[in-house]
Amino acid sequence: MSNIDDLFRKPNGATWSSSAKRKLEAPDANEVYKSSKHSADDDAKHGKNGQATIEDEVEDDDTEAGPELPPDEDEEVSDDEEGRFFGGGVNKETKEAMRFLDTTDGEEIVEEKTDAAWARRLATNLERKITRNSTQRAKFEGQPENFMESETELDAEVKALSILTEHADFYEDFVSAGGAGYLVGLLAHDNVDIAINVIEILAELLDDDVQVEQSQWDSLVHAILNEDLINLLVQNFDRYDEAGNENDRQGVYHSLAVLEALGSQISIAERAGTEEAFRVLLARIQVPEADLTQNKQYAAEVLQVLLQESALLRRRVISLGGVGTTLQLLAPYRRRDPEENSLEEEYVLNLFNALICLVQENVGKEAFIEEEGVELALIMLREGRLSKWEALKTLDHATVTRGQAVCEKIVEAAGLKTIFSLFKKKLDNRQTENLLDIVAAMLRFLPGESAERIRTVSKFTEKDCEKVTKLLQWRQEFAANVDKVDQQIIKERQSIPTSQQEDMADDWYLRRLDAGLVVLQTLNTIIAWLAAEDKAASRQIRIGLENVGESISDIKKALEVQLAGADETADEDFAEMLKALIEALS
Repeated sequence: MSNIDDLFRKPNGATWSSSAKRKLEAPDANEVYKSSKHSADDDAKHGKNGQATIEDEVEDDDTEAGPELPPDEDEEVSDDEEGRFFGGGVNKETKEAMRFLDTTDGEEIVEEKTDAAWARRLATNLERKITRNSTQRAKFEGQPENFMESETELDAEVKALSILTEHADFYEDFVSAGGAGYLVGLLAHDNVDIAINVIEILAELLDDDVQVEQSQWDSLVHAILNEDLINLLVQNFDRYDEAGNENDRQGVYHSLAVLEALGSQISIAERAGTEEAFRVLLARIQVPEADLTQNKQYAAEVLQVLLQESALLRRRVISLGGVGTTLQLLAPYRRRDPEENSLEEEYVLNLFNALICLVQENVGKEAFIEEEGVELALIMLREGRLSKWEALKTLDHATVTRGQAVCEKIVEAAGLKTIFSLFKKKLDNRQTENLLDIVAAMLRFLPGESAERIRTVSKFTEKDCEKVTKLLQWRQEFAANVDKVDQQIIKERQSIPTSQQEDMADDWYLRRLDAGLVVLQTLNTIIAWLAAEDKAASRQIRIGLENVGESISDIKKALEVQLAGADETADEDFAEMLKALIEALS
């Protein structure tokens, strides 16, 4: 039997669709084939396990600038000399027109109508190609030269489905005709390149750049998930050879794009984020690479996308050791920064974002402590650059809710000096907010009269209460920023009808947040804690407030306003804390 490599050339790679939101990085131009669609004589390549796999044909790259080369001696000459045609008596354009007429055979060309029936025909045509290819493969098992034609036709049919992205109003019709099931079923095709092309089409159909009604998108997503998409998608990762095959690298990339698209809604993300899917993502971000690749970075990005909104998925990843994995991967960056604006920098930020999601859960906080995450974060705060501020943000999220254990660990790990040394640093608004959140959490969660709490409060009274003075300085700055916006809002409120003011409420609130409202509220709670708990700090606070024409009653009023504006779904314990502080200041 002929070896399939003797029948078909084995190209190095193929191009990919340009419609995806995230662009797949191109390899060396000399390694990439230019065509993205099969012609009548498309080539195939020999895949793993002796199976036939289809690749796009390399286009001839002999194009030269300047005039067209002279015709070969055996070609008809169409040069016009003194008004006469030589050779066949027709010029080049005429011959091309005649060939076109010959191919159409006089038939009228009718543009196909794009409607629901058209979408159903796409599914039907795909099913026919699948059936023919399956039949041919069964009939000519081990003889790829005999089923190659049906495989090429199937591959072309799959690629042609890209047109659905331009007519997304018919997703539901395509689904109702079985199209989703046919596509997902092809992920198990023996030819891995067929599966890869299907994954690319799915990524295109789900891309958020496609103009599609939510109901149409939902119909497609639920259909492909019901067809066991995730299980088949994950299984295909074992078939890919990223290091040795460019097409397989694209398969991984487009698989990640599908998972990312499915993370856009919580209910769908929770179906897509299976244990198997997360095992693949966690494994991919750990693959050792001399130079970090786009797929490794993208896997980290997809991981954090899936974790952002779902506590269920966060707990699922924590159970798979996700906290320890991310800490291990971040550890090398405690003293080393990745190159600025590089894939590696984006990868590191994605890992931090994933970790931040995980430490919001109680079990995530426990794992963070057990895996020595607090110690690593403190090292980064002391010695890191990029990692310094990401570590600060991580500690913020680890302490801000139900954070007693993490707060205690910070004190135990000698972290107070590290945390409070930031009071002397030049911080932007975000960094200031992260720092103050941690301090407020420690005052809120550390038990009264405990050694950890006493040590924390004492940090404020060091060096003539310089940190209390800094708190008051920050409060004055943020209060001025918020007041400036409040004055603008008052003027705007007076200039528009009452009926329009409700529509502006959200916008006004966002502007107050941007001005630093949350930071100001956090400062008020910290100052209230210190005023109620420590005599030296209380004395410094009262003096500082008097210097700017205020008093402790202004802090109390601010807390009352904050309590009144607290959302009904807000943490009940937080509301109780505000009530206790208000009473203590009375």
